[in-house]
Amino acid sequence: MKIFKKIIIVLLLLLVIVQFFQPEKNEGEITSVQYFIEETKPNDAVHKILKTACFDCHSNSTRYPWYSSITPVNYWLADHVNHGKEELNFSEWATYSLKRKEHKMKEVWVEVEKGKMPLDSYTWTHADARLSKEEVQQITEWAKSVQNNYQTQLAN
Repeated sequence: MKIFKKIIIVLLLLLVIVQFFQPEKNEGEITSVQYFIEETKPNDAVHKILKTACFDCHSNSTRYPWYSSITPVNYWLADHVNHGKEELNFSEWATYSLKRKEHKMKEVWVEVEKGKMPLDSYTWTHADARLSKEEVQQITEWAKSVQNNYQTQLAN
């Protein structure tokens, strides 16, 4: 039994020590998405959905929950956000080519329509990000419209 207690004490000590090591947080300004908002012109309802369900993982500004300071959860969250930003970063929209913007808007409506976005792992802890059928329709219609606009520009 003594060895078991020593193992538990060592594990607890390690858990405390690793709390001093934190990944870099994605805490930029939400205004970094302004170019995207101005160019794609979502209505107020869609803008609210984007802010609630998309921007945390797909922009340079993340709203972190209280548990985001606990290692190893913080590393999992950092990896999740970094991967989301690699796929699509609304804060970097101005740097995307017209063709890439068109493609990304298609990905937005396809992923939302199929129920792949937002991820279940995100909505488990962010209930406000769960999209109703009406919200899915709003995002899908808006993204298709923006995509069509880009397609028109590409054709000219």
